[in-house]
Amino acid sequence: MTVLVVDPNPGMRGSLQNMLNQAGISKIDYVVSSGTAIKQLAKKSYDIILCEYDLGSASDDGQDGQQLLEDLRHHQLIGLLTIFIMITSEGVYSKVVSAAELTPTGYILKPFTVDMLSARIMRAIERRRAFIPAYQLIGQGNLREAIKACAAAGAEHPPYALDFARLRAELHVSLNELAQAETLYSEVLAVKPIGWAGLGLARTLFAQDRQAEAESLLVKLVSDNPKLMAAYDLLARCHEHNGSPVSAQRILEDAVAISPHMVRRLRKLGEVALEAGDAAAAEKSFKQVVAKARYSEFRDPEDHVNLVKALIKKGDPVQAGGVIRDLEKSMRGNPSLDACKAISAALLHESAGNSAGATDELNAAVLAMRTCPALSANLRIGLARSCLANKLDKEASEVMLSAMNDGASGISMQQAISVFVKAGRPDLADGIGAQLKAQAQELLNVAGEKTSMGDFKGAVQTLLEARRMAPGNMAVMVAAAKAMLRQLGELGWDHPLAEQCDGVIDTIRKLDAAHASLLQLNDDYINAKRKYGISA
Repeated sequence: MTVLVVDPNPGMRGSLQNMLNQAGISKIDYVVSSGTAIKQLAKKSYDIILCEYDLGSASDDGQDGQQLLEDLRHHQLIGLLTIFIMITSEGVYSKVVSAAELTPTGYILKPFTVDMLSARIMRAIERRRAFIPAYQLIGQGNLREAIKACAAAGAEHPPYALDFARLRAELHVSLNELAQAETLYSEVLAVKPIGWAGLGLARTLFAQDRQAEAESLLVKLVSDNPKLMAAYDLLARCHEHNGSPVSAQRILEDAVAISPHMVRRLRKLGEVALEAGDAAAAEKSFKQVVAKARYSEFRDPEDHVNLVKALIKKGDPVQAGGVIRDLEKSMRGNPSLDACKAISAALLHESAGNSAGATDELNAAVLAMRTCPALSANLRIGLARSCLANKLDKEASEVMLSAMNDGASGISMQQAISVFVKAGRPDLADGIGAQLKAQAQELLNVAGEKTSMGDFKGAVQTLLEARRMAPGNMAVMVAAAKAMLRQLGELGWDHPLAEQCDGVIDTIRKLDAAHASLLQLNDDYINAKRKYGISA
């Protein structure tokens, strides 16, 4: 077993080494803060992480052990099989255990003996052993079989029944089976009022556009579990969705007052404050984000852009210029630097009424964007709006078209078109729609050529790209489903592909239950499952 100890106290690190050695574990590494832990875990994986909850002043960004765990899970630096044990005092445990959304594998309360530590590690290993079959199915992309495995394992291992129920619900959510997830979360809550179950239920309600129910549940959750931080985040989203950025800002400010070191929440607070017109609050949040992320593995030059926006909105161009200079100095080598610097400079020129300078910088930003696909959806949309405001119609169209062609951008066709409609340019929106439709048709032709050449995987990928460009195009959906079924028949069963194919057929069914191809597609899918001995 390999172990990473995260503890700022040298005496405690020495004590843990002795205990682990006595327990027969000798492959041990040590770090003293959340920042050094993240750097180490980016390089190497471990079977077990023993983490002190109170990382104190040694932590680079003020994070405690729980916040470190959230960062590790959010950025996928630890896998499902990693055992994460939190070391804490009894007083802290009572506050944390009921509120934490992302729970560790286990806790160990100080003071403890080598026997207690060994017993806790063995218990964690036994738990992992129970979960391995489900985790393996998840790794293979066979989520439906993983759900069945969780149901069987929950009955076989009663001490972990709630954990398996939680995993089942999360798998249903990942398959967009929200009603099934809602049922599971409700069943858990009927037995015990657990924070994560309430939060999971609220998320499924929100995803089903039942915002009023989600909001009511979240208000009670926050009242009963004032340190369940993710509940504040979702409650703020509910208020944002209802067009109340001021209310969302207040909720996030309450959350930051309780847990002030989570960069993602501070960033969101800054964005909401900008939307609410509170430039001072936005400035405060983004300054904290820039400061806390300065030495982080997760720093983002877009935080400087947002800080420039806040300062300009506040009427402080001098300080905004200083932020741009700091951006260039501190983010050297970052692939997004040139685009972010140009966008920031354009904002500064706009605020000074220098339209020629703004135009030059916007052109530079569009040029930089061509070689930097990693820009966020918000930044791309903001760049397109600035281009439209400065009569750079062609550049605005290029920005949004490139965003639509980038599957990772998360920008839907409807979002892209609404940028032009809101700017009073429906003609450009029609042009974007026509270009995307033409690109989708071209990809359909390419996919046909690939299929005729026996490149079944290539045909599927091409058609999935076409579907992303034209999500409501029935011809593309039918062609994609046929291509997936052809790949399954020619190259063998592939669980993730089969799940995707099933989802496409289901979408066709929902949009047009009488479609001429639907019956044949459904029969072909069932026959493919039978061919490989998989129950239909």
